[in-house]
Amino acid sequence: MTTTLICRTIAIAAMLVAGGAQAQEVVRLGNLKFAHYGAVSYIKEIAPKCGIKVEEKIFAKGLDAMQAVIAGELDVATTASEAAISGRASGAPIYVVAGFAKGGARLVARPELNIKTVKDLKGKKVGVTRGAIQEVLLMAELQKHGLTSDSAPGKDVQLIFLSYPDLNAALLGKNIDAMMQSEPQSSQAINKNFGVEVIKPYDTPIGEPVRTMVMTEKFYTEKRALAEKFMKCFVEATKTFIDNKALAEKYVREVVFKGQITTDDFNDAIGNSSYTYDITPEHIQITTDIMVKTGVGRMTKPPLAKDWVKTDMLDAAKKSLNVK
Repeated sequence: MTTTLICRTIAIAAMLVAGGAQAQEVVRLGNLKFAHYGAVSYIKEIAPKCGIKVEEKIFAKGLDAMQAVIAGELDVATTASEAAISGRASGAPIYVVAGFAKGGARLVARPELNIKTVKDLKGKKVGVTRGAIQEVLLMAELQKHGLTSDSAPGKDVQLIFLSYPDLNAALLGKNIDAMMQSEPQSSQAINKNFGVEVIKPYDTPIGEPVRTMVMTEKFYTEKRALAEKFMKCFVEATKTFIDNKALAEKYVREVVFKGQITTDDFNDAIGNSSYTYDITPEHIQITTDIMVKTGVGRMTKPPLAKDWVKTDMLDAAKKSLNVK
């Protein structure tokens, strides 16, 4: 083989490699580190067979992910519904396109305080993460039971705003009396015996809160084919986790949490935050209305769910994969 022919062969091979790299389109995904967000993380593992590449970035809370969406750094983000609603109210160009988990909250108290009901929180310090769905649920419960609250002393309940990991540390250190916490942190507190469950806060009009997957309007409209591939990949990843609990546990415990949670922590967490695909405009509207009523998010112009909840792509993906 002549030198010229060798050079041509190398050049053609390089072009083929470059063409293959271009064919694998990239989706920028923002996600959170919780047990019930694990199926979304798993999308990047099966993305190549879906014909795409998923670049995942982990955020501390949903509002942080929304800021990245607004900044144009993400195509898709996962968050609790309140962050999506607040983001849309603030002008974020997003659509809710799916749900991916429901539940995921628990009111946990120090065992020695004998707190049995929400009414027993009167005179107590209660920790919660500001701007999280847990804050919406806590405020809805306090309002339902006629309790006032503020971050300053003087009301029935003093609110202490902390991050999810810091809530557990505060309860363990007896700096708060109770907390409205996410999973798996609430299960960890119970399994390590420094917390007891008071209630799962699903007896308000919100019911079990559904975590939302949002897409930017630009990605949804201008990269429709890629968005459809991603949605099929999401449905496949979620179905895998629902059908194969052993794989789901192994992935979440070893890959997402790197051995930081036990089998009991995982099972208890997923028992209180099951995987799903679905979401409805009605659920988002009820959550929006409760946020307005309780003052969470302080929205000047709450968005109407019917204008920005779009599940057509999800419905098509489920149908193509024979998922009900």
